[in-house]
Amino acid sequence: MNHQVEINWEGNMAFEATINGHNLIMDADFNHFGNNTGHRPKPLLLAALAGCTGMDVVSLLKKMNVEFDDFKVSVDGELTVDHPMYYHKIHIIYIFKGGNLEMDKIKKVIHMSLTKYCGVYAMLSKASTITHEIKVIE
Repeated sequence: MNHQVEINWEGNMAFEATINGHNLIMDADFNHFGNNTGHRPKPLLLAALAGCTGMDVVSLLKKMNVEFDDFKVSVDGELTVDHPMYYHKIHIIYIFKGGNLEMDKIKKVIHMSLTKYCGVYAMLSKASTITHEIKVIE
């Protein structure tokens, strides 16, 4: 399987990416010669990680008939000081809302996502130390 992404320069530091027929604008802030009209590329890596593992978790929990009221994934990345600046530390927080959550199954599917299914995690973990935690809001 192959994925292809094209970006088109929109002037200054702005680029429009076309991904599976959907468009996404990337741009730099004013201090870096951009117009602040879109996302920065590095935080998009964090969003890709959150989306990848989040989709795994929801899919696996649905297969296990585990109920929850709400779910979100928060990802924090710490950049190196020197160039090329990259995320050397990443922390994932899985936030569940609901009563009587089946924590053993939730822990199991998160482990499965991070060790077996999430390709974004697999790639980023080669360059970054990635930690995670689970928070429950009842």
